[in-house]
Amino acid sequence: MKQQKTNVMRVLEQKKIAYTAHEYPHGDEAVDGVTVAQLTGQNPDNVFKTLVTVGASKANYVFVVPVARELDLKKAAKAVGEKSIAMIHVSEITPLTGYVRGGCSPVGMKKQFPTVFHTSAEMIDRILVSGGKIGTQIETAPADLIALVRGKTADICVEE
Repeated sequence: MKQQKTNVMRVLEQKKIAYTAHEYPHGDEAVDGVTVAQLTGQNPDNVFKTLVTVGASKANYVFVVPVARELDLKKAAKAVGEKSIAMIHVSEITPLTGYVRGGCSPVGMKKQFPTVFHTSAEMIDRILVSGGKIGTQIETAPADLIALVRGKTADICVEE
């Protein structure tokens, strides 16, 4: 069975960025990121989730953090120069990004929002993010991914 190409894969190929796709078994519901890491045989520290937020200014921001960590909203707001940041409502994810909950990728959203990766992304060789649909993960070099989305890194997680 040939793997169905996602928008994420098409963007990476167009930009000549090497990646490996990983598929995992799933139902219709999004599974948590730690489970995704287990299903794909990956270290959870290398598997990142994509969180879409809205700032006090009503601008949207994307934060990409390790699946086992939690976004610190105060640190996130500071990283993008906002007074405050809140998670967007689940119902807003698809209209805003073009992706479904659990399949949201920092690559290939309808619009490129300011994107911030947790600093740990700079310390690993490979990073996995959603491939743009539930059941697909994309593995690539963090520097390539950060450059592609014109992102930056910051300490945006709750202290462990």
